[in-house]
Amino acid sequence: GQFRLGGAKGQYKYKRGKSGEEVVQDNLEVLCQGQPGSEYFRLTTDGDCREVVRCDKAAVGLRLASVKCPSGLGFDLERQTCDWKANVDNCDRLSKPRLVKPNFHTVEPVCPDGQLQCGNGECIDRSLFCDSQPDCGDGSDENACSVDEDPNGAPLCDPTQCLLPDCFCSLDGTSAPGVGSGRLEISNIPQMITFTFNGAVNDENNRVYDKLFHEERINPNGCTAKGTFFVSHKYTNYSAVQDLHRKGHEIGVFSITNDEDPKYWTEGSYDNWLAEMAGARLIIERFANITDGTVVGVRAPYLRIGGNEQFNMMADQFFAYDSTITASLASVPLWPYTLHYRMPHKCHGNSQNCPSKSHPIWEMPINELDRREDPEFDENLTGCHLVSSCSNIYHKDQFRQLLQHNFERHYSTNKAPLSLSFDPSWLISNKGFADVVDDWMDHVLATYNDVYFVTELQVIQWMQNPTGTQSLRDFQEWKDKCAVKGQPFCSLPNPCPLTTRELPGETIRLHTCIECPKNYPWIQDPTGDGFSF
Repeated sequence: GQFRLGGAKGQYKYKRGKSGEEVVQDNLEVLCQGQPGSEYFRLTTDGDCREVVRCDKAAVGLRLASVKCPSGLGFDLERQTCDWKANVDNCDRLSKPRLVKPNFHTVEPVCPDGQLQCGNGECIDRSLFCDSQPDCGDGSDENACSVDEDPNGAPLCDPTQCLLPDCFCSLDGTSAPGVGSGRLEISNIPQMITFTFNGAVNDENNRVYDKLFHEERINPNGCTAKGTFFVSHKYTNYSAVQDLHRKGHEIGVFSITNDEDPKYWTEGSYDNWLAEMAGARLIIERFANITDGTVVGVRAPYLRIGGNEQFNMMADQFFAYDSTITASLASVPLWPYTLHYRMPHKCHGNSQNCPSKSHPIWEMPINELDRREDPEFDENLTGCHLVSSCSNIYHKDQFRQLLQHNFERHYSTNKAPLSLSFDPSWLISNKGFADVVDDWMDHVLATYNDVYFVTELQVIQWMQNPTGTQSLRDFQEWKDKCAVKGQPFCSLPNPCPLTTRELPGETIRLHTCIECPKNYPWIQDPTGDGFSF
């Protein structure tokens, strides 16, 4: 196996059978040179691929922090996480490959005005950096393109130029719209709560939705509570989607294939994102018969952001907002913002690809939830983005506490919308959890007269026209489909059993109120008519 050696003569000794902590310390400086403090690497490729270390620049000086994956797993350097050994294809490598970076910060200017220096010393036009085409001989012009690095990135928020209804930003992302202009105080803006559900809509999770959004659950303006559904395609019952839409819930897209490879999304091309998201919208509009142009929101599977490619596609296709980016747990949560200016918080998460350029798209960030049982005393547990990913929640009373505590965090600070995102199967598999949400919604609506369960789109509508709670009874944008009664459009949908060449050997049912297509719609053939767009 390889060993990692430091210094000219490789005087970095590695004792077999010892842990990373016991590696001879005489050359830690060399080993850690240029190694990001947050990134894990291997000391040897011998062994079972489970052990990694990182350079921890702690108060006591430099040390190696080591991690060992559980038995049967290996450490994936690319994704910086433990995974089943069979899924890890870099056990023969010591560290993530280092990309050559350009030289943006030279002591003396080395390039003519309007140009920047590549890693190999050549100078090229500034505008060529981070345009998805390598222009430097060493490709370094495409290797420093994060939100903080991109030399052609979006500028920092300028509140004098960024004006509602089309643009909204604040320097740290925590300011509420309409407050400070003398129109509104924090005390008289509504606390909006968005319930968002990711994945297929089918009969099983529909029963949960019926429980949470019934006709008697009324917001203070007399309209029923609403939610947002990011629908993935496979196994979705489109007649059920049609009925959610009829009742005034919002339908967004969550992709066609729901591909499990994170790189498929983070490194996805423009055409990839187009086929997945515009294709998913085409399928939804057609088979759930949604014709009012309200499918305008995108959430990426596994919350894997696709960088500028995703957002360029969204702007071209008239998507209004994305709800994929998470904001790490902070004492004051973030309000949604538009991406005309630089996002006001760090790009959070493992190897995420946040948009660095300016885009005319709203971002509905997922503020991480505080999952500590006792926020006064508990150790610093990291936040969780989806409610269903709060892995320390096992009991109903813990779940109730999580909902109430995070509600109070938002309500008592800046009233930023509280985004509660679920994988519906989690609510079903944890017995009694749907009842907890049901009771909690009752409690909130009975206790507060300024709390509204609304869709993501309704949050944007309010932000575009900030209105005090005393006037919300007459706020027209929230009166649409206020309290819908009546029966579903079709009580017996067509249960079309279909196949597609794209999924050989599978027959999948497509439930829809319209007539059955020839093929099961999939990414090359979203209409199911049998020809690709």
